[in-house]
Parts: sequence; structure tokens; C-alpha cells
Amino acid sequence: MTAPLHITPQRIVEDAMRLQHKLGASLRTLRDLDDVHYGATAKQEVWRDGKVVLYRFIGERAPTAKVPLLIVYALVNRPYMVDLQANRSIVKGLLERGEDVYILDWGYVDRSDRFLTLEDYIERFVGGAVDHLRDAFDIDAVNLLGICQGGTFSLCYAALHPERVRNLITMVTPVDFHTGDNMLSNWTRDMDVDLFVDTLGNVPADMMNLCYLTLKPWRLFVQKYVGLVDILDDKAALEDFLRMEKWIFDSPDQAGEAFRQFIKQFYQANGFINGCIVIGEREVHLGLVEMPVLNIFAEQDHLVPPDASRALRGLVGSDDYSELSFRGGHIGLYVSGRAQSEVPSAIHDWLTPRSRD
Repeated sequence: MTAPLHITPQRIVEDAMRLQHKLGASLRTLRDLDDVHYGATAKQEVWRDGKVVLYRFIGERAPTAKVPLLIVYALVNRPYMVDLQANRSIVKGLLERGEDVYILDWGYVDRSDRFLTLEDYIERFVGGAVDHLRDAFDIDAVNLLGICQGGTFSLCYAALHPERVRNLITMVTPVDFHTGDNMLSNWTRDMDVDLFVDTLGNVPADMMNLCYLTLKPWRLFVQKYVGLVDILDDKAALEDFLRMEKWIFDSPDQAGEAFRQFIKQFYQANGFINGCIVIGEREVHLGLVEMPVLNIFAEQDHLVPPDASRALRGLVGSDDYSELSFRGGHIGLYVSGRAQSEVPSAIHDWLTPRSRD
């Protein structure tokens, strides 16, 4: 038996008055609203290859870490999610703990990038950034933090060049692409990706966003905008909402050839599990990932289910493998209040004893 709704005429009137107040206040809030900006931390360009830029984050104090930490983000969204705003910044938390943090910005794909391959992204761009840092610090290997698809790229790079990666951290990274609860995999498994890419060239960002939003249509198309009414009289909360919306829809197109290869090798062939990933002309064997590995995932992640990440344990060759799970979803792992206090500390505490000479 369902519980009664307790809807009374008085409650209807009270709710209507509350809504009227919120809507009235919204006129003042929207009038006073500033342009929302992202990026809480100053950064400087230190290396570039075409549209791809390597930035160094500048904290309030000099870093104490001797080994730089390179963040490799996914291609499908902009990397400033890890430094969205002052109170939602994994980067800020890492800098406060003394890490020397760098990030790759992939830029925005255009038609000239149509034939970029996974080899370009992993060997040329990730490899180029790693080599720059190795030269700049006069060291053999760097610390690598790969996030989502960037974690997949980082695993490939670490397997191909284990001598250049001192410690590897993967965050919300898909490894087993065929878990039963992986909706993206179920969608793409029978996709004619050759016809798709040959027809479109680059994959439009709006099409990719629509796919992600329809994974949770009620939550992402309806519920969050209905809930917006509750914060219409709160300028700071409304700015936070708009900042997140800006990030969600600030998505680059996808280079057609790299997209084709990624769907075929990972989503369709489940290449990490089946051992059939080829980057350029080299096979990727995760057993060659023998450096320390920290694998972080979110317990309520609908894009990369926990089991998709946990599969890494049985594949890497490292004797120093650790897992950390955090409550929350795919995005909450970077921006929730709990994440700000827990994730940077966990990364720093894990890295510190493994980065000493």
C-alpha cells in the first residue's frame, strides 16, 4: 500500500505562494547575475603541439613534490572539470598538499583533425607531454593521473612505455567495457561505426551530449530543471548551476578516425580484457604495467560502472596495486563536497611514499 500524499488545499496555497516568491526573487537574481567563469587556479602554458597544450597549475606556494603529476582527461569534455571553481577543485586540493600539477588540454577538434588516430593522442600528445616533463625535470619517469577515457589512454601509454611512468593513477576509468550495466557499451556494440564515421567525418559534440543525457533522461532532461526553481533566489547556487551547465555543453567534436578506433577496439572488442588493443603497430599488454597503480572509482557511476573499473586488478602486472571507491557519481567524484576533502588527500598520501628518490 502506498503512503498518502497529504495534499490539502492549504498546502497547495502555501506551495503556490512559495513558487510565486521564488519566481519574483529570480528577477532580481538574474539581473544581478555575473558571467560565470571556470578555472579556480592560475596556469601557464609550458608545451604545445598544434591545438594540444600542456599547462602547469600555479598554486599559492611552491610545490614540494619532486615528481610532476600529469593529468590526462577524456576527449569528450573539457578538462577544467578538475578545477571548476575555488570550492570544487581537485587541482587546488593537490596543489595545497604540495603536488606539482600539469594538465593536457586537447583543444577543439575541427575538420583538419579528421584523421587523427589513437596513436596521435597516446604517443604524440601524451607521449610528447611526458617527454617534455622528463626533460624539464631531468627525470626518467613522471606520475600520471588518467581520468575516464584519459585513464584508458594512460593505461595504454604506461603499457607501451612503462619506464616513463613512475606511478599511475586511474580515476573513473573503463577497463572492462562489456559489464552488464554498461549502457554505453550496449548501445555501441552493434553500431556500424565505419558507416557512421565515413558519413559524418568528425563526430558532432551535440550528438555525443544527447547520447550521454539520454542515459538518465528523467534526471538530466526534467528533474534538474524543475529543481532549478528552488535556487532561483540564491545567486551563488544559481551561478554554480550555470557553471556546471556550461561545462556539460562545452564539448568538442570528436576526431573521426580516433573515434572509429576507440569504439571498435574498446567498446566493441573489449580490447583490454581480450588482449587485442593495437596502438599504431604496437600491441598493448596491461601485464607490462608494473609500476604502482592506484585505481579510483565512484560507487554510483552510471557512465563507468564500478565493475568496469575493478577489472583492472586482474590485468596489470604491478605488485603494488590499490583500489579506492568513493560514494557518488561520475562527476561527483571531482566536484562534490566529500570529494574535495577526500580525493586529493588520498592521491597525495598514496603518491608521497612512492615518489621519493
